[in-house]
Amino acid sequence: MAKGEGAESGSAAGLLPTGILQAGERPAQKEPKKKKQLSICNKLCYAVGGAPYQVTGCALGFFLQIYLLDVAQVNPFPASIILFVGRAWDAFTDPLVGFCISKSSWTRLGRLMPWIIFSTPLAIITYFLIWFVPDFPQGQELWYLLFYCLFETLVTCFHVPYSALTMFISTEQSERDSATAYRMTVEVLGTVLGTAIQGQIVGQANAPCLQYLNGSAVASESANRTYSITSLRETQNAYLLAAGVIASIYVICAVILTLGVREQREPYETQQAEPMSFFRGLRQVMSHGPYIKLIAGFLFTSLAFMLVEGNFALFCTYTLGFRNEFQNLLLAIMLSATFTIPIWQWFLTRFGKKTAVYVGISSAVPFLILVALMESNLIVTYVVAIAAGISVAAAFLLPWSMLPDVIDDFHLKQPHAHGTEPIFFSFYVFFTKFASGVSLGISTLSLDFAGYKTRGCSQPASVKFTLKMLVTMAPIVLILLGLLLFKLYPIDEEKRRQNKKALQALRDEASSSGYSDTDSTELASIL
Repeated sequence: MAKGEGAESGSAAGLLPTGILQAGERPAQKEPKKKKQLSICNKLCYAVGGAPYQVTGCALGFFLQIYLLDVAQVNPFPASIILFVGRAWDAFTDPLVGFCISKSSWTRLGRLMPWIIFSTPLAIITYFLIWFVPDFPQGQELWYLLFYCLFETLVTCFHVPYSALTMFISTEQSERDSATAYRMTVEVLGTVLGTAIQGQIVGQANAPCLQYLNGSAVASESANRTYSITSLRETQNAYLLAAGVIASIYVICAVILTLGVREQREPYETQQAEPMSFFRGLRQVMSHGPYIKLIAGFLFTSLAFMLVEGNFALFCTYTLGFRNEFQNLLLAIMLSATFTIPIWQWFLTRFGKKTAVYVGISSAVPFLILVALMESNLIVTYVVAIAAGISVAAAFLLPWSMLPDVIDDFHLKQPHAHGTEPIFFSFYVFFTKFASGVSLGISTLSLDFAGYKTRGCSQPASVKFTLKMLVTMAPIVLILLGLLLFKLYPIDEEKRRQNKKALQALRDEASSSGYSDTDSTELASIL
């Protein structure tokens, strides 16, 4: 960090009593080890591993619903069951996979890498089968529910260990923060790539809107023209082609991650006498105050951004009247986020992470207010989209940059609680997906009460007003609540520097052969 950098360079010996230092003078005589830094190649290989989750998630999030209804021709009620159960199961699998990983042993490949390697081939098979229309008409609902849940389970087996891998690519906070910035940039690019691939290949699958006359739906004239040019079978093949391209990207990214990243085991972790049970580790994690405050704050802010994301297409189509500009506006948001992530990485290293949270996330509020008050204007909407991307970049980067700080603080307070990293990451992802499910439920119920017309060319004024509230005022309130909770988050820059020095002292002690196990336990307790 730019501020207080001189304080960081001081020795951690001041934290230790003279009795321990006299008991083993070797650390004082030993030359300090040169800290190994991650190369740009290592960081890029690590970052590429974040793309599969984002590319597949973006394609499923934006296109699975219309695929089930208009291409697979599943009835609306079974389709809603498939989407809801799949998302609920997705959230449940995160702590389940975290539990299984915590029970895993270290291997020659590491503890996390085997999960990534062996889940990849099964994940791409199930992903491809999601977009395949079976020949049998009865039982289609069970087919899609089965493979949707299987894919979510397998992609969780990839993403949870990949998220926890942040703690094992380096022991240096600055290196982890830098690698996280690379990762967030690639993940935002993954959302752009997923939208572009799926949108360009299956763009002809967009169903025509329906005019509602006297309560009955009548297809517009463009419907006949659309279906005369593109048959249903061609549309199904287009979805399969898009699935094949995305599955190929998944495999390539997994191979790059596996070959370019190596897990590093903490020196003091090998001194653990016996493994901690999952439920004991879960109790300790959930009783760690900084973790609870961090996920509570990000739960509200994530819910805010997910409300915007989930209703953005409908808002552009019906409230603003930009039916054909949705993909371009989304691309503007994602590209803006991609280009500003390095700026936020510089900002948080210069001014601190808590300051970056306040500035980055709150910067969306003025533009949301502008959207709520302005009339439909395409140029202003593009300006707001670009500005919103700046805040989206902060929302992407900061949670994953702050979680390692919480885990470091936990390790100092619980020095013998090893193997808890997957619990931290899996339950954060669980709460994020919980927020996604809540936003989906709130949006659907609100639009239903407002009188939403399925596939309508236009919507009642009550629906347009509801969409405006879901995209502007509700996120503003949630962002403000989240920022208030961040005031309670205790790990500021001074605390991070103290933790960094104490952890380095613990690593140096663990690497030294001059201390006994009793000295090690006493040192850990003091730190």
